[in-house]
Amino acid sequence: MARILPFQPRRLPTDDESGAALRFRTVHGYRRAYRVAGEGPAILLIHGIGDSSATWSPLIPQLARTHMVIAPDLLGHGASEKPRADYSVAAYANGVRDLLGVLGVERVTLVGHSFGGGVAMQFAYQFPERVDRLVLVSTGGVGPQVTPVLRGVSLPGAALLLSLLGLPGADLPVRAVVALLRLLDTGLGRDAPELMGLVDALPDVWARAAFIRTLRSVVDWRGQVVTMLDRCYLAQGMPTLLVWGDRDGVLPVDHAFTAHEAMPGSRLEIFPGAGHFPFHTDPVRFLSLVEEFIGATEPANWSIDQWWRLLRAGRPGDDAYIDEMERRYREASERSAT
Repeated sequence: MARILPFQPRRLPTDDESGAALRFRTVHGYRRAYRVAGEGPAILLIHGIGDSSATWSPLIPQLARTHMVIAPDLLGHGASEKPRADYSVAAYANGVRDLLGVLGVERVTLVGHSFGGGVAMQFAYQFPERVDRLVLVSTGGVGPQVTPVLRGVSLPGAALLLSLLGLPGADLPVRAVVALLRLLDTGLGRDAPELMGLVDALPDVWARAAFIRTLRSVVDWRGQVVTMLDRCYLAQGMPTLLVWGDRDGVLPVDHAFTAHEAMPGSRLEIFPGAGHFPFHTDPVRFLSLVEEFIGATEPANWSIDQWWRLLRAGRPGDDAYIDEMERRYREASERSAT
């Protein structure tokens, strides 16, 4: 059952440094950047597309009081290398597994935002025995709907457009539109500053190419092309928390309720007034929520026998429910085959 609490914007102190400077390890020949702090049961924070581990920095100190916190820069993002490589969701899940192997971490509570939520779900699907809990924040992979901005960036010529935005003064019209959206108090206007920050974080052709390759692995001109709805019933027994802002201009809050319905036993928390980055809008509440969720749930007790039983039984529900799910799958047009 979703709980909607009064929206009271709060911020962590601006001088609260994470104490988790970037570290680097080479995995499969590529340099991977990550942050790590604290000791105890592991929490892995996975950022969204075009973002980096820096998005979690204000949250790390409190989580690190009782946990080992790991926040990687996904390949092609932040300070990690940006090769011409496979940037699919499944490849990222494998990369997360390999980084954890290098660090000697066996099990984690996964916290994934947006595209990172899709990576977290894929990791839980591929390696359920290594996941204690899932926290999915404004996660991708639920339905085809996504902001037209990202659909547009998936089109041919996007790399040139992004490079032109780097020219002096070229971004002024875009920022004028952003200011107008904020003035009109639209959902996208609420998220626009963070989205513009992602564009500013693409300093060269390699970063832009990695961003577009990653985006095109999950989005085309019609919307999201990867769904988790067809297999999320396998998460039964996995403690799962869904967090969403009801003013999300990137992925609509309707996706939160769809995911909640499709994931047996999941918990849904809506942040009124928040956009696509609820952990930025109200980090204090977000931290309290995550800590309370971890403290109130036992790590998943996964077994291969249970997984086989769920897989053989297929998706639960009556015919009407299954028909509705099938309709949503067809709307998505394409599905992940991994």
